[in-house]
Amino acid sequence: MLDTNRTPIRYPQEIPPGPGEAVEVAEGVLWLRLPLPLPLGHVNIYALDDGDGWTLIDTGLSSRRTRDIWQVLLAGPLAGQPVRRVIATHHHPDHVGLAGWFQSVHGAELAASRSTWLYARMLTLDVQESWPEETLAFYRGAGMDPAILAKRIAARPFNFADCVWPMPLGFTRLEEGGVIRIGGRDWDIRMGDGHACEHATFWSRGDRLVLGGDQLLPSISPNLGVYPTEPEADPVGAWLASCERLAPHARDDQLVLPGHKLPFTGLPERLGQLIGNHHGALDRLRAHLATPRTAHECFPALYRREIGEGEYILALAESVGHLNHLLKTGQVVRERRADGAWLWRCA
Repeated sequence: MLDTNRTPIRYPQEIPPGPGEAVEVAEGVLWLRLPLPLPLGHVNIYALDDGDGWTLIDTGLSSRRTRDIWQVLLAGPLAGQPVRRVIATHHHPDHVGLAGWFQSVHGAELAASRSTWLYARMLTLDVQESWPEETLAFYRGAGMDPAILAKRIAARPFNFADCVWPMPLGFTRLEEGGVIRIGGRDWDIRMGDGHACEHATFWSRGDRLVLGGDQLLPSISPNLGVYPTEPEADPVGAWLASCERLAPHARDDQLVLPGHKLPFTGLPERLGQLIGNHHGALDRLRAHLATPRTAHECFPALYRREIGEGEYILALAESVGHLNHLLKTGQVVRERRADGAWLWRCA
């Protein structure tokens, strides 16, 4: 159960590190930040001092710019000490993009959940030069804007391998309930779900640190999207269950080191917000579906702002995610329109 007497969310360090810089947020724990060519603009990386080298939490995308920044970091803030281990919180490209580079070029060990490693390796090997029909059928089923669909069909598909270094064989598995030694501390491993399957979070036993990845973010909610690989998934249900499962371990005085935005305290309050925000979105969506609509036509209820082309795919995926949750819980029904789009309405 969530604590109802929660303290506000606070940001002890409000100035993030610049490219090639590091900020010490706890003894032996460095906060780094790498650029992303996305509206969010950045991903947080953490380097933990193991005495004879470093363990990295996530890596950023694979690009020449990012690798150049890493060379500066390795020679400067990381004091020329080797990276001996990389821990991937989850399989998304901004977090696992250079894991293979650190393995192949720098000889590092990779630790990840089994789902994280399997997804990442499978997706790097699945290179498409033209759009699979299953993907186009999924987009049509979601009622994608015809102009955006036509533009995507005319362009080469995005491939995971475009921004993720090849993943060599071999990794160390992280499991729910396990304990791992990082940076002179023992950490409990707790898995989340919804944003990514088997998303690893780490809770220090000896002090008040939590490595939250994208499972525990301040001020923004991670994308809970459905994609052609698993079109009937219910990421919203998995997300809500994860928040409830993690809540008993949350304390107000823990310093959460997230995958994006700023380190923060007030985790019980934030978990309450994350749960409440999605329940609110589901309430608005149910009201919106008094009239049958496609996933694309549900944007006004979910986002209440204009969705630009750069964020359209994530928005569409999350719209399907919320609709799938309502379908799984018996609150809506759907039927195919003549053009292949699903029309959703209240049951």
